[in-house]
Amino acid sequence: MKHVKKHALLAVSMAALLGVSQSGSAADAVKLRVADSFPAGHYIPKALTKPFMDEVAKRTNNAVKFEYYPAEQLGKAKDMLSLTQSGVTDIAYVAPSFVSDKMPLAAVAELPGNFSESCQGTAAYWELVKKGGILDEKEFKPLGVRVLFTLVLPPYQVFLGKSEFKDLKSLEGLKIRTSGGAKDIAARKLKAVPVQMATPEVREALSRGTIDGMLFPYSSIISYDLQGLVKHSTVGENFGSFVVNYVISDKSWNSLSPEVQNALMEVGHEMTEKGCKVSEEREKEDMKTIEKAGDTLVTLSADDKKEVHDLMSSVGQEWAAALDKRGKAGTEVLDAYKGALK
Repeated sequence: MKHVKKHALLAVSMAALLGVSQSGSAADAVKLRVADSFPAGHYIPKALTKPFMDEVAKRTNNAVKFEYYPAEQLGKAKDMLSLTQSGVTDIAYVAPSFVSDKMPLAAVAELPGNFSESCQGTAAYWELVKKGGILDEKEFKPLGVRVLFTLVLPPYQVFLGKSEFKDLKSLEGLKIRTSGGAKDIAARKLKAVPVQMATPEVREALSRGTIDGMLFPYSSIISYDLQGLVKHSTVGENFGSFVVNYVISDKSWNSLSPEVQNALMEVGHEMTEKGCKVSEEREKEDMKTIEKAGDTLVTLSADDKKEVHDLMSSVGQEWAAALDKRGKAGTEVLDAYKGALK
C-alpha cells in the first residue's frame, strides 16, 4: 500500500511540474478582466485592445485568458481607475482627463501645440509612462497601477454642430465640450465656454444643443456616430489631444508569472507603436468620409493661425504653473515631455 501511495504522490508531483512548465495547460491559465468605455465598432478596441489580448494569449500558449467588458459594462469611463484599484477589473482603459484629480500630471500629452502627428506624441509619452519613466514614478506607481500600452490621439480640432465657423470670433461664447484639464484652458483662450463631459455623452449633448461643438479628433467622429451632426471643423490645428492608457493593477501584476509579465509588456510596447499608425491612417480616411457627410473643412486664415499659435503656446505654461502651486511637478513633467518630443 505504501508503494502504491508513493507512486501516486510521484504522479501528482509530476503533473504539478508539468502544469508549471507547460504554460498552455488548463491548470496554468489565468483569467484577466479587461474593461473600457469604447462603443462597439470603435477603432481602438479593433486595432489595439483585441489584438493585444489575442497576441498575449498566443505568446503564452493560452496561459492567459481574457474576459473583455467594453462599452462601460463594468462602469463609467471616469470610474475605470477605481475599478482597477479595487479589483473589479484587472486591466482597464484609464484616461487621465477623466480622473484629473488623481492624475493631473499624466495629461501632459494633451497640451495643445506640441506635436503634429499621433506617433510623435505617443512615442514621447511612452518614455514618460513606461517602467521607470517620470510619470510612472510620480503618478502611476503611487496609484498602484502600471501602463501596459498607450495612445496619444491626433491633434484635436474644433467641431461645430449648427453654428457657422467663419473665423476665430465665431467661437466666442459657444459651449464647447472638452475632456477637462488643459483643453478647458484652451477653450477659454478661444473665448468659448468649456463644458466637460465623457466622450460617450457627446452625441446626445450635440444633438440636443446642450453643447454647440467639441474639441475632438477626426478619427473618433465616426466611432461615436457624430458624422452628419458636425457641420464645420478646423483642419491642421492643434487644440490639444487625448491620452488613452490601458493599465493593470499592481495586485494583478504581482500575481502573474515573470513569463506572463514579459509577454504583457512586450506586446503592450508593440501595440503602442502600432496603434498610433492606425490612428493617423484613420484620421485621414475619416476626414474624407465626414466631409462627404456634410462637414465643411475650415482652414484658418494666416492671422487666425498666428493667434491660435500664440494662445495655445501659453496653455502649457499655465497648466504647469498651476500644478507647481499645488506641489505637483508640473514644470518638470512638461520639460520632460518636450525633451522626449525632440
